[in-house]
Amino acid sequence: MDTGIDELRLALRRAREMIESSETVAVYSHTDCDGITAATVLSKVLGRLGMDHEVRIININEVPDVELSSDLTIFSDLGSGQRVHENLKSNSRVLILDHHPPVRKRDFTAPSGELLEINPIFYGMDGSTHVSGGGLAYLLGREFGYRDLGWMGLLAAVGDMQNITLGKMEGLNRDILHDSVREGHVECQSDLTIYGRHTRPLVNALSYFGDVTLPTTNNTNECIARLKNLGIPLSNGESQRRLCDLTDDEKRKLFNEIYRMMVSEVPERYHKYLPRLILGEVYELSSEERYTVFRDLSEFSTAVNACNRNSRWKLAMEIIGGDRKGNQDELEDVLRAHRAYLAATLNEIMDDELIRDMENLQYFHAPGVNTAVIGTVAGMLLGYGDWRRPMIGLGETSDGLKVSLRCSRLLAFDGIHFGSIMRRVAEKVGGSGGGHATACGAYIPSDREREFLELLDRAIKNVRVNG
Repeated sequence: MDTGIDELRLALRRAREMIESSETVAVYSHTDCDGITAATVLSKVLGRLGMDHEVRIININEVPDVELSSDLTIFSDLGSGQRVHENLKSNSRVLILDHHPPVRKRDFTAPSGELLEINPIFYGMDGSTHVSGGGLAYLLGREFGYRDLGWMGLLAAVGDMQNITLGKMEGLNRDILHDSVREGHVECQSDLTIYGRHTRPLVNALSYFGDVTLPTTNNTNECIARLKNLGIPLSNGESQRRLCDLTDDEKRKLFNEIYRMMVSEVPERYHKYLPRLILGEVYELSSEERYTVFRDLSEFSTAVNACNRNSRWKLAMEIIGGDRKGNQDELEDVLRAHRAYLAATLNEIMDDELIRDMENLQYFHAPGVNTAVIGTVAGMLLGYGDWRRPMIGLGETSDGLKVSLRCSRLLAFDGIHFGSIMRRVAEKVGGSGGGHATACGAYIPSDREREFLELLDRAIKNVRVNG
């Protein structure tokens, strides 16, 4: 068996021992689908063990303020990129379950207290593709025998976009997928991976495709014309068809049409990667009804993020934890308000022409926008900008600026890890940041905005030149 996996399992057994020897546990997890799902898994495990525990969802800039007052403090989906060790006291016991680039080495010894940090990077694995924070939480839960929580680890990986490079799960995520299928919770198949398989009408799903700006992007008339030319009906009687309704022949036609459009829009060196943007594995919860946000894990993860963006992470945990029907109406209200706010924000930014161009990036500063959705808005604006450059969104907080970066998945194939770049540049201006290859963020002082953007622009240029 692989040495790295063996060593990781030993670390997970140590983590189990830390939990079993504790009376009270505090869990602090990150403000996204991965972090909220990780917190749900850990809460399930601790609850089944009958342990007194509390859960809080926080931003990375709040980590330094966490008081390590419980018998055991667990940081999930954050902690590795923050200097948690500086807050340890002689009686502190801390467990970190994170997959982001760490500031400490594997053999780091805490100056005081007890610190166990479990990060796949320590064991020769890729934290962006091999396992997520929620995946690590599940693997810890599996040490207690709770294999029924595996689908949550898979949901976390999907929400963290860990399958975007290959179009399927790899590494430990693959093991988690197998557990989920064996438990009867998940169905896995190869299909079109355009977002909205169960909830978006065909025209909407096609028009919102934004990794590459196509003739159909944000153009419903063009979408309708092309689908009709392909002989793909838009409705079944009175019901609008979804991607999941298409026959295999219709899917082949749509795949070929999108591929042809993309080939004419991107440099030849990207052509070999294009199929991965529209075809790959999809994961569905077997117990959930078709055409709901819970059936496809990609859409489920978006619902979780929408709850979080609206300060409803407790609702998200309840939904993940199993109470979906009881919270259906409340979730629909949250999703409806969330979509309306995003649409209004997008229109405001476009109408006010807030997008600015630099050589290697594009950005917008939106003072009145809820900072919780800055990243989502940045991703949506990619369809209106230049997919070859990342989109940076800046929003104002009470103590500085929140920065979010989103980019086309194609840029990940260039080997650029924007999360690592973001962390280095943020630190240079007195801030903190990090994340993944195509989605990351930072918190910086307000008066260092221009300096930050110039450093980030230069850093991206240097990576492209030397990478």
